[in-house]
Order: sequence, then C-alpha cells, then structure tokens
Amino acid sequence: MIAPFVMERAMSSYSFRSSTPDRWASPRPYSDPSLRMRQFGRIQPMEQQNRWDRLVERLIGRA
Repeated sequence: MIAPFVMERAMSSYSFRSSTPDRWASPRPYSDPSLRMRQFGRIQPMEQQNRWDRLVERLIGRA
C-alpha cells in the first residue's frame, strides 16, 4: 500500500524532449594519443605549481 503523503507530493508533470540526444550520452569517437598530443599539448597537472617548485624542477629536472 502506498502511503498517503507520497500521493500528495507528486513531481512536476512537465517534461522536456529533444530530437537530438545529449552530448554526454553519446560516446566519443576514437582519437589516436599522438593526434591528441599534437592538438592539445602535454597533459597539464590539476593544480598549478608554485614558483619555488617550478624553479627546482627546471634546475634539477624531472626524473
């Protein structure tokens, strides 16, 4: 049995429909990693390094 308060709180009956699917729902076509590298460049870190870390990286180099 459905509780009475569930029936009282109905969701909106408004719905939106489009003829084209959402972009996030369709898969991306395959792209070669070397082509992605040429188009977008190196992968960037999520957070920016501070000046000191960049200086040390330039002087010592990345291992």
